[in-house]
Amino acid sequence: MLCRFYKNTFPYSVHLMVLMLLSCFASIAQDSTIVSKTDTVPPADTAKKNSSKFDKFNQKAEKLFKIIPVPLASYSTEAGTTLGLAKFNLFNLSKKDTISKPSRISGVVSYSTKGRINASIANDLSFDENRWLIISYINYKRTPEYIYGIGNDVTRDNEEEVSVDRIKFVTNPMRLIAKNLYFGAALDLADYFKIEVDSTGYLVKNNVPGTEGGTCIGAGLSMAYDSRDNRYNPYKGHFILTDILFYEPWMGSKYQFIKFELDGRTYFNPWLRHIIAAQATTTYTSGTVPFFELAKMGGDKKMRGYYEGAIRDKVLVDAQVEYRMPVWNIFGIAGWIGTGRVADYYGHLKPSGFWLSYGGGLRIRVDTKNNTNLRVDCGFGPHGVRGFYVDFGEAF
Repeated sequence: MLCRFYKNTFPYSVHLMVLMLLSCFASIAQDSTIVSKTDTVPPADTAKKNSSKFDKFNQKAEKLFKIIPVPLASYSTEAGTTLGLAKFNLFNLSKKDTISKPSRISGVVSYSTKGRINASIANDLSFDENRWLIISYINYKRTPEYIYGIGNDVTRDNEEEVSVDRIKFVTNPMRLIAKNLYFGAALDLADYFKIEVDSTGYLVKNNVPGTEGGTCIGAGLSMAYDSRDNRYNPYKGHFILTDILFYEPWMGSKYQFIKFELDGRTYFNPWLRHIIAAQATTTYTSGTVPFFELAKMGGDKKMRGYYEGAIRDKVLVDAQVEYRMPVWNIFGIAGWIGTGRVADYYGHLKPSGFWLSYGGGLRIRVDTKNNTNLRVDCGFGPHGVRGFYVDFGEAF
């Protein structure tokens, strides 16, 4: 996630950045449609020439985008003013390998006036003619977390701020074992330190595990099924990713627990370049689970609009449907609706307790070859819940 907002204050500087970008594109588009005083309709060759100006500009912009990082700026009541840089690139690991899908590497570094630090590098590596798939990321963050408590029936009135420093490395190396089916290992290494909690807050009063921080080391198995035509902006196909991790003291983990995650997605192309995308996920944890490893609802990809982790428990289920459509040239729009909730176990997932998420956003194509977009999303929920996000690639 490159930019996040919660409560009632939107990051105005990010709005300004996006508006400036759109103004730049709009001015070029306007130049390409100028009609002379003597002509009510430009000649065909002139229209074609002017139309190509925008495409030429796009090509130059894409080349520049592949070289330099994108500056980010935002403001929120939680973080203050945030400044940073983000980079996103798709590439082929081997020029001789013309079968493997493009690999991805992305990174972000940001700092806020209220002491928030976030630095991440993530990758999806595909090589050996798609026989190997490695999904990994490493992240360091110093971020105050906002928790309403543990459970689904929580309110904003019980909001508690918890300061956590974390360094985390996750990797899922998988090998192709059948058509579109991968199987492999899963590894999660994390250290939580400099934990600062309210001595009179929910976590301390209820003796919730994790207030002392510590190391979480988990290892297990992962499996993926991927028939998508494009990993970063699919038009059709299906994707399933699941893993199960065991955190054991003999591995060096301070806490003993199990985590299971399942992410299923499907994509349809009903007509032209319009896309209907659907996703359903679940997370299950069991054992002595520290509060920072519980299943968290919200974020920049699922249940957009909700602050990630404000609502958390041992079990999470959520789903969303998104409609994506082109508007003109490199521009498109998207709209979605989603729902989700948490519970202490699956038997307590009552239909009456599901939260609602909805919203829409702008898409700007930044990589024509791999059909990849920059997305700007605004997510909402009942009772004033809202969020603003800028990121590369689709949410799912």
